[in-house]
Parts: sequence; structure tokens; C-alpha cells
Amino acid sequence: MTGLLLGFWFGTAAAQDFPNRPVRIVVPFGPGGVGDLTARVVATRLSEIWGTGVVIENRPGAGGISAAEAVIKSKPDGHTLFLMSNGTAVTEAVFQKLPFNSVQDFIPISTLGYFDIAVVVPEGSPHKSFRDLVA
Repeated sequence: MTGLLLGFWFGTAAAQDFPNRPVRIVVPFGPGGVGDLTARVVATRLSEIWGTGVVIENRPGAGGISAAEAVIKSKPDGHTLFLMSNGTAVTEAVFQKLPFNSVQDFIPISTLGYFDIAVVVPEGSPHKSFRDLVA
């Protein structure tokens, strides 16, 4: 499914007269994680299509706030992309004052995938369900 979404997005992006300089993808996670690796796959393909560099800028921490703020402060010319996760959007429910509004300040252009988060235990653990943990 991700391949289909990327194929559509890349085809649309290639039809435009863009970019005229390297593009930056701001990632609110550290290097090596699933968000970073996803951004690098996208960056490699975009670089091939556009014939220009696509740079990954990792800005981990603060629930994605510093990464989002860097994107908000960048020139809105399409040369800065943000790999926003649902975690960044959730920060608005946790923090009362933020330098951005994820609904008003960002425009979603593509879904790159869905990442599940699971609670797991080692084999042999007495816990067999989440209910076991909270009982």
C-alpha cells in the first residue's frame, strides 16, 4: 500500500517545475528509527526523480515540537518537508502553549505509511495480556 501511495505522490511531484535547490526533510526522530528510515527511502527516490539533493535533518526530542517549529519558521516555498507523526499532533493535547497548530499550520500532502506501537513482553513472562499488567 505504501508503494502505491508513494508512486502516486512521486508521479505528481515529478510533473511540476520543482525544486530549484536541495530539499530538506525535517524528521522529529533520531537516526536509525522507523521514521528516519522512512524519510531516507523517500529522500532517495525524490532525489532520483528531481535530480537534486534531498537532505534529512533529524531533530529528535520535545515530542516533535522543535522539529515542527523549525518547519514553521522555514520559507513556505516547498523546499522544506516535515515527516509529521501522530505523536506531534498529540502534543497539542498535552502542552497548553505551542509555537504551532498542527491543523492550521501544516498541509498534509501524503500518507507514507502506518506504524503500529505495541506493548510486548519476553517469552515466559507471566503477563499474557495488557489486562494482566493492570490487574
